[in-house]
Amino acid sequence: MSPDNSRRWQLLAIAAVIAYLFWLLAPVMMPFAIAAMLAYLGDPLADRLERFGMGRTLAVSIVFIVLLLAVAGALLLLIPLVSRQVENLIANLPRYGEWAQGTALPWVQAKLHLDPNTFDTDRLVAAVKAHLGSIGGVAGAVLGKLSRSSVGVAMWLTNLVLIPVVAFYLLRDWDRLVAYIDGVLPRSIEPTVAHLARESDTVLGAFVRGQLLVMLALGIFYGAGLGLVGLSVGPLIGMVAGLLSFVPYLGFIIGFVAAIVAALVQYGDWTHVLLVCGVFVVGQLLEGYVLVPKLVGDKIGLHPVAVIFAVLAGGYLFGFLGVLLALPAASVIMVVLRYLLERYRMSELYTEEGPEDPVIAEVDVTVHTADGTVEADVEVAPKPGKADRDAP
Repeated sequence: MSPDNSRRWQLLAIAAVIAYLFWLLAPVMMPFAIAAMLAYLGDPLADRLERFGMGRTLAVSIVFIVLLLAVAGALLLLIPLVSRQVENLIANLPRYGEWAQGTALPWVQAKLHLDPNTFDTDRLVAAVKAHLGSIGGVAGAVLGKLSRSSVGVAMWLTNLVLIPVVAFYLLRDWDRLVAYIDGVLPRSIEPTVAHLARESDTVLGAFVRGQLLVMLALGIFYGAGLGLVGLSVGPLIGMVAGLLSFVPYLGFIIGFVAAIVAALVQYGDWTHVLLVCGVFVVGQLLEGYVLVPKLVGDKIGLHPVAVIFAVLAGGYLFGFLGVLLALPAASVIMVVLRYLLERYRMSELYTEEGPEDPVIAEVDVTVHTADGTVEADVEVAPKPGKADRDAP
């Protein structure tokens, strides 16, 4: 084995070991991942403060206090609003049930020509009661396990304490950590890794900072717009639609359907349905032509199908941590794949031309003209077989 191939296999083995360790430690990685994201968000601001002559610790302390105040202010603002919206939703649940039973289900039965007993309430209640025992058994087992185990609660409380502490130290030592990682890299791959790191930083900056601003702007717009339309649960639907907008069209679809149902239940006319449609149409135009081009740009380059696959795969492999890191990880993977594609197009495997295929080497073209039309008969000479070669 040549030295180059041996070095490549060593690097692949190291990368595989690191990935396996991350997979094993996924249950305890969540606070560190969230802290790293907070440190990544705050590092540019800390660097700017350092340019004004501040020390790193003072700059990080100011940024950290600003982040804490922003999070605390958001919680103080959102928790009462969400609480009121949830209470409103619970109070209106009987109206939603009456609308579904008296309007929606009969309309579905009439349009799909279903058996009138398909959505019979008594049958549905009987089916629920028949399975209630098993459902209750499972729920009881889960609740019993949770009540007997205080480890889960202790872990959550520990994570809440760890996140700000780890974020502070990561933010303070961010530049030194980057320099240390650059210093321990093999010199043969350091230029390539540095190039990919710069590209990944551009992509992650566009996603993490830009997409969060897009989600915030859409949540405010949808919530305010649906509130102005008059929907009692409009702000809650708007916040959910904005929060889910990081997956293309998911926030729009869920928010649009929920708002249409809310308008039909609350008002029962087409005027408010059209107003809801107008809010979401304007929101899509705002997202597609203003927010995403200005705040995110085209740096990420992820197809919507790739986004959905990344979120589902991350959730399946690593749970909530995988969902949290799915799109940033997919963005970095896209940077690496684009680099590998460029290397492939510059390699001999792509540029070297093959020998001429004898099957299509001889082509006989005959052109016939009649009545001003042109026809072409193309005859491809087949590759001579063994019998043809042996014939006298």
